[in-house]
Amino acid sequence: MSLAGKLAQERRARLAAERLLDMKQAELSAANRKLGLHAMALTKRIGETQAEVETVRDENEKVKSDLTLANAKIEVAERRLWHSIQTIQDGFAFFDDQSRLIGANAAYLSVFDGVEDVAPGITYSRILEILTSEGLVDIGSDSAADWQARMLTRWAQPHPEPVVIKLWNGHYFKLIDQRGNGGDVVSLGLNITASVRHEAELKAARERAEAANRAKSAFLANMSHEIRTPMNGIVGMTELMSETPLDEEQRLYLNTIRNSGEALLVIINDVLDYSKIEADKLILHPEQFDFERCILEVAMLLQPSVRDKGLSLLVDYDLFLPTLFVGDPGRVRQVLTNLVGNAVKFTSEGHVLIRVTGVPNPDANICDIHVAIEDTGIGIEADKIRHIFGEFNQVEDERNRQFEGTGLGLAITKRLIALMGGSVWVESEFGQGSCFGFRITLPTVEGPQPTPPDLADCPRHVVVVEDLAVNRAILSKQLGRLGSQVTVCASGGEALAVVDDSVDLLLCDHDLPDMDGLELATTLKDRGWADLPVVVMSANPGVIHANPARHLIEGVLQKPIPRAELYSRLMALGRTPQEQDTIAVRAGEQHQEPDKTGKNQRLMRVLAAEDNRTNQLILEKMVKDLNIELRFAGNGIEAVQEHRDFDPDLIFMDISMPNMDGKQATAEIRRREIGTKRHVPIVALTAHAMVGDDQGILSAGLDHYLTKPLQKMKIHQMILDNQPEEALSVIAEDAEPD
Repeated sequence: MSLAGKLAQERRARLAAERLLDMKQAELSAANRKLGLHAMALTKRIGETQAEVETVRDENEKVKSDLTLANAKIEVAERRLWHSIQTIQDGFAFFDDQSRLIGANAAYLSVFDGVEDVAPGITYSRILEILTSEGLVDIGSDSAADWQARMLTRWAQPHPEPVVIKLWNGHYFKLIDQRGNGGDVVSLGLNITASVRHEAELKAARERAEAANRAKSAFLANMSHEIRTPMNGIVGMTELMSETPLDEEQRLYLNTIRNSGEALLVIINDVLDYSKIEADKLILHPEQFDFERCILEVAMLLQPSVRDKGLSLLVDYDLFLPTLFVGDPGRVRQVLTNLVGNAVKFTSEGHVLIRVTGVPNPDANICDIHVAIEDTGIGIEADKIRHIFGEFNQVEDERNRQFEGTGLGLAITKRLIALMGGSVWVESEFGQGSCFGFRITLPTVEGPQPTPPDLADCPRHVVVVEDLAVNRAILSKQLGRLGSQVTVCASGGEALAVVDDSVDLLLCDHDLPDMDGLELATTLKDRGWADLPVVVMSANPGVIHANPARHLIEGVLQKPIPRAELYSRLMALGRTPQEQDTIAVRAGEQHQEPDKTGKNQRLMRVLAAEDNRTNQLILEKMVKDLNIELRFAGNGIEAVQEHRDFDPDLIFMDISMPNMDGKQATAEIRRREIGTKRHVPIVALTAHAMVGDDQGILSAGLDHYLTKPLQKMKIHQMILDNQPEEALSVIAEDAEPD
């Protein structure tokens, strides 16, 4: 090959090698770039990983620091808790689920002072054994085995009941154990020694207080008996002496003695009642009673004081309110007597009004009763009203220092009303009068209630003549509800001016400003109104009955007027005597005449067992006008003997008598009556008036209970109620019954 060819071939080879080198260099450059990029990415990832590692390392260090701090705090809290547990006076211990002691504070371990076995790991059963074997616990009459078994049985319960144990040194501990979900038990021993001793002291104090209360009750009972016995002589003799001829000065002295005696009895009764209430021993005795009649009885009882002071005592009983209820009539009368008596006591002029309203609930057979006693008396200052129902409280000022009393009446009233489930209230304006009232809810008696008369039977036009505005309003309301047209007048002159042919009845007060009721009736007759019926109202009907002009009027109604009497009088107008008798029977006004068939051949026999000669004399004088055969026994033994020999129809039995008391005598009489089909009524006449006396006396076999001083009306009523059919009437034909 030529040189040129070789050179060309070499040049070609060199160019090819250069191209190949360039290509390899390009590939190597690309590979280097790719490797660089990969290295850069790897470096970045390594950096990120290193950062994450550093972060985790930092977090781990923080967690380790936090854990160390938390552990330190836990250790501090545990130390503080344990130190707190160690400082408390009560025992504290932990047991595991196998009943092994984990730990206990010093108070718990102090019980076992000197016993090395009591340490962590000891079982609960071993602790019980140590308590009994070392004499650390007072197990009483139980054996050690029985006591341990009872305590282990309690321990095994899921929720052990607390138990009190007594240690050898007289300390008392109350064990309270709480079992956890895993079976561990936390045991707490509370030292209740102070509480037990305090409770024992309270018990001893309560026993001393009860003993003192019993002594007080015995003292009050004895005081009641000792005071009432001579008071029976004073009041009884004054009542009997008042029926004898006396001059004006003697009657004044006698009335002073009687009023003083009755005032003393009121004070005694207030003190005794309050002592019963204070001891929570006053109980109610529910029975059927007529509420309206209770009010009228109280009004009649206070009528002498009302007349002496020149007042008017009025009753406004809601026309459509039931009257028959179930309750304690004695306590209801006591409340009414306290409130109405106070109203009369603190009223010198004007009137006292008893207003009764209510809301019956026929579905429940109950009735909400609202009673208000309004007066025109001295009133009460506003800042003193809140104290008026307090014990021994009276409004102290120059106007009422003349009024005496215990200051217990309103306090007793409030307690009695509360005992009945009601409430009492008062409204008053100083110098203008007061209004005391109470609300109670009473069951109504099953069956029909007294109903107003048929509207068709009432007078169509009635003229009411009454100078007292409140009484005019009451009568106008009552008559208006019955369908009558009512014209009211304040004087006799006004009545004479309005009377015409349309008037069917003139109802007038006896004491009018210009003339009395009989003078008005006389004037009407003189003016040609002879056929106009005139009915006179008066608080003292005896004055009218003694007046020669009595025949000019149709009748007399005593104030306060019972609704039944008013209805009876209205319905009887214009009827024949036979029809009037029928109406009187329906109104309960017919008098039962004694049997005169010839079967009554003997006197009623009454035996009085009484050791006090004064009381015998009083009782004998009280019944001297009755047709009875009276015999006395000086003690219980004589009473039993006279029961056999005298065969009495009624026995008045004193309770406190020598040799044999009234209860023992009654028990012996009742024993002798067994199998004889005879039961003689026995009435207790006693000076015992404390709570429980009546139950104790009646449970001994007596039938009735009357407290001294003896009251003639009650003695007569008891004899009348027990008069046998075969005996002559106890009321003489020529005598008037009391």
